[in-house]
Amino acid sequence: MNTDPIAATRPRNRRQLIVEAAGRVFSKRGYHAASMEEIAADVGISAAALYRHFPNKYALFAECAHVIADQLVAAVDEVPPAAGLPDVLGAVTRAAIAHRASGGLYRWEARYLERGDRRLLGTKVARVVGRVTEAVRREYALPAPELHAAAALGAIGSITMHHVSIAQRRVEEALLAASLRVCSSDPARSVGGPRRVELPVQPVPRTRRAEILAAAIPLFARDGFVKVTNGQIAEAVGLAPSAIYRHYPTKVDILVAACMQAAGLLSQAVEQGLNEVTDPHEAVLSLAATYVAYSFEHTELTSVAEAEIAGLPSDVRQPLILAQREHIDLWEQQLRLARPELDQRQARVLVHAGFGVVVEAGRRLRWQDTHEHRESVTALVVAALGA
Repeated sequence: MNTDPIAATRPRNRRQLIVEAAGRVFSKRGYHAASMEEIAADVGISAAALYRHFPNKYALFAECAHVIADQLVAAVDEVPPAAGLPDVLGAVTRAAIAHRASGGLYRWEARYLERGDRRLLGTKVARVVGRVTEAVRREYALPAPELHAAAALGAIGSITMHHVSIAQRRVEEALLAASLRVCSSDPARSVGGPRRVELPVQPVPRTRRAEILAAAIPLFARDGFVKVTNGQIAEAVGLAPSAIYRHYPTKVDILVAACMQAAGLLSQAVEQGLNEVTDPHEAVLSLAATYVAYSFEHTELTSVAEAEIAGLPSDVRQPLILAQREHIDLWEQQLRLARPELDQRQARVLVHAGFGVVVEAGRRLRWQDTHEHRESVTALVVAALGA
C-alpha cells in the first residue's frame, strides 16, 4: 500500500500533461526563451519533479515535436484508405484545431532538433503529406498534387500560428473549405491581375553596420539566432569580434534590425503594389502576389523575422507586432470588401491560411525563385482566400 501522499495524488498522465504544457510554452516563447521552470509552473509542479520525467529541455522539446507529428499521423491513419479528400483533410483539420496551442513549435522551432530527430520528424510529416497527396491525386488531375497537398496542409496548420478567437465549428468549416479550394485549384490557369511584382530593392550594404546585418541574416536563418555567435558574424564580415560592439551593443540589436528591415521592406512592397488599385478583388490579388514575391525574394530575412520575433524582449517586440497587425488588418479589410459574407474573424482566419499556404508551398518548391513558382503559389493563396 502506497502511503506517500504526493505519490498518491500524482496524476497518472503527468508526463502527457508536461508535454502538453511544454508545447504551449515552446509555441508561445520559442525554444531558447522557454525555461523548464516556466513549463513546470504551467503544470503545477516543481522543476525538480519535471526533471524526473525529462533529463533536460531538449529531450522535452524533441518529445513535443514528435507527439504533435504522431497526432497528425494517427488522424490520417484512422481515415479509411479509400476515403475521399474531404474526409482526409477534415481529420487533419480537427487534429490541428485540437492541438492549436502547441502546434506552432513545428513550423519554425523544428530547426533546433538534432539531425536524427529532424530526420524522424520529417518522415512522419511526409507520411501525412503523402496521404493527402494520394487523396488529391484520386480527386483531381493535377500536374503537381504534392504541391497542392503541402499548400492545403499549410492552410490548415496556420491555425497554430495565431490567436484569433473563433468557435471550433466555424474555424473547422473555414479551414476545411479553404484547403479544399487549394486542392481543386489549377495554378496553371492564370488568376489574372498583375503578372510581375517589382519589389523595393534591398539596400546594398555600404556601411560597416549594414555589412554586419547582411552577414548575420543568413547565419540566423541557417542555425537559429541563439546558436550564432558574434564571432561567427565578425568572421563573415572580416572583423575582430570586439569590433561588432561598436555598431551593435548586443546580438539582440542585430536581430531587431533584421526584423525591422523585414517589416519595412514588406510595407513598402504592399504600398507599391496597391498603388492605384481600386477594385477589392484586384487588391486581394495584389496583396497575395506581393507577399509571395517578397517571401521568395527575401526567404532568409522572412524566416528570421517570423521565427525569432517571439524570443525578443517585450519592449522591442511590440513595434514589430504592431507592424504585423497593420499588415493583417489591411488584408482583412480588402478580403471582406471582396467577400462581404465574411465576418472579421472568418476573414482573419483565412488571411492566416493564405500565409500558411505560402510557407508550405514555398518549402515544397525549395524557395526556388522563378516566375512560374510565384504564379503558382499566388494562385494557391487566392484559392485559400476564396477571392
